[in-house]
Amino acid sequence: MAPGIGLRRATAADLPYVMAVEATPGHDAFINHQSREEHEAQLASPAFAYFVAEAGGAQVGFAILSEMTEARGNRCLKRLALARPGGGLGRPLFRVITDWAFANTPAHRFWLHALHTNARAIHLYASEGFTEEGRLREARPREDGTRADLVVMSMLRPEWQARRTGPG
Repeated sequence: MAPGIGLRRATAADLPYVMAVEATPGHDAFINHQSREEHEAQLASPAFAYFVAEAGGAQVGFAILSEMTEARGNRCLKRLALARPGGGLGRPLFRVITDWAFANTPAHRFWLHALHTNARAIHLYASEGFTEEGRLREARPREDGTRADLVVMSMLRPEWQARRTGPG
């Protein structure tokens, strides 16, 4: 695990925190908001895994994985969000959740998608060894009626293993 960041499985009691982080100013440009009912259904489903990230004894963000029961070895990072973006915790949290996905599931491929306008996140994912697989053109509707492309990226288990055992 990355120093300073811990993960714990979220419970229904954590949903107000998750929803508050989703509502953080600026997140709406990159994160879809879900209703409490949607979160409750996903939290109860074996196809999803919800995590709260903690540092220094305080909650600092959350992550949601999906496709947890998918039989072909794919796991998806559905959402990763920090309560205070720009505080230097994004990379450590991304490493911790990537390590968790490969170390605790039979994932062969861990994938995600990001809005094409989220250059900071795309740069982070690429710098952590994720490969751009393609683009889903105009796949996400926006509140203003426009649509946005999603950039699909992934890491394969052998790539993750090489990064863990290689230099640096």
